[in-house]
Amino acid sequence: MPFKKIIFFALLLLVRWGYSQIPELSARSQISVLTCGAGEDLYTTFGHSAFRVHDPSLGIDVVYNYGTFDFNPPMFYVDFARGNMIYSLSRAHFDDFLFEYEMQNRWVKEQILDLTPKESNELFQFLETNYLPENRDYKYDFLFDNCATRILAVLKKVYGEGLEFQDDYLDNQYTFRELIHQNLVANSWSSLGIDLALGSVIDKKATPYQHAFLPNYVFKQLNNSFLDNYPLVQKEVVLLDSKPMNTGSNFLWTPLFWILLLFVFVMLRTVLDFKNSVRSRRMDFFLFLITGLVGLLIFFLWFFTNHSTTANNFNILWAFPFNLVAAIYIFRKNILPLWMNYYLWGLLGLLGLTSVLWIFKIQIFSPLIIPLLIVLAVRYVYLLKCPNRESNMQ
Repeated sequence: MPFKKIIFFALLLLVRWGYSQIPELSARSQISVLTCGAGEDLYTTFGHSAFRVHDPSLGIDVVYNYGTFDFNPPMFYVDFARGNMIYSLSRAHFDDFLFEYEMQNRWVKEQILDLTPKESNELFQFLETNYLPENRDYKYDFLFDNCATRILAVLKKVYGEGLEFQDDYLDNQYTFRELIHQNLVANSWSSLGIDLALGSVIDKKATPYQHAFLPNYVFKQLNNSFLDNYPLVQKEVVLLDSKPMNTGSNFLWTPLFWILLLFVFVMLRTVLDFKNSVRSRRMDFFLFLITGLVGLLIFFLWFFTNHSTTANNFNILWAFPFNLVAAIYIFRKNILPLWMNYYLWGLLGLLGLTSVLWIFKIQIFSPLIIPLLIVLAVRYVYLLKCPNRESNMQ
């Protein structure tokens, strides 16, 4: 380990042991905000933000990162599903931080803040205090409390009324869903999954300040911020450039391919069923089972988690949880019970309501579900018109 690193971490250990105050930054110190490009994993898709504190006089060059979480706890996946994710402020040497992003082929930009020595020390003292074990953890919220939102929140807490975030920096004001999709490939499983899991609460316009739940908008907001009437950002530096990569995807692995395949199969099967005066019991069972399971997941995310983004999710209208019950009767009964007619009419009504909510932009659904809605409507109508035809197991 380089000598300067040893000196700095020794100082910090003394702080933790109570033998020293947090070191005072020199007049040569700089504090900056780092904005990092997207990675390949879903949790890196939206980029990253962090603080950098650099003081060559003290040998300090560290990154304070509010985006750290631990995969190891035994209840990690349960906590993640229920919206109880705990994130932490971590601290790493700048060289190690930059090396990690270089290995991931992600760009890194730096905005050096125009701070006086007093202002730099105020921010440094806050970050060091926030890094104490009793202070570093916080409950993560994708839209309202994450590594990006913490940047502006910390600056506001430290500098108070002296810091002004101007809200006229946007050419266009977007909804939360539109902002999320700016970072996703339209025909991807991640895009489809997010549209299925997140409710109508993300279809409202985000305020200019709320746009900064994404690192790119933190970057833009900082360039339109003032501290004591002076621009907050002194200079921008590109620390890393990403290398162009082949991002072409195989259409056979995209959700659109499989949805279209299902669409063609169900349509052809329905034509054959009509000609042969039968119904395909296994296919209907599959459609009801899948829509029921998706609906059950949506119901769980809506009512039994603490996620702020999964409430009021009207995907539950077409992916109806009670289809799980109907699936049992579809599979076991050659002749459907009389109540199934009323149930099917209800399902068609819910499909229509889904379309109405979409048209009036109460919730924006994934375009990828359009073939699914058509398939479901066709099959529900067929079962209504031919309820007493013999079933086959094809």
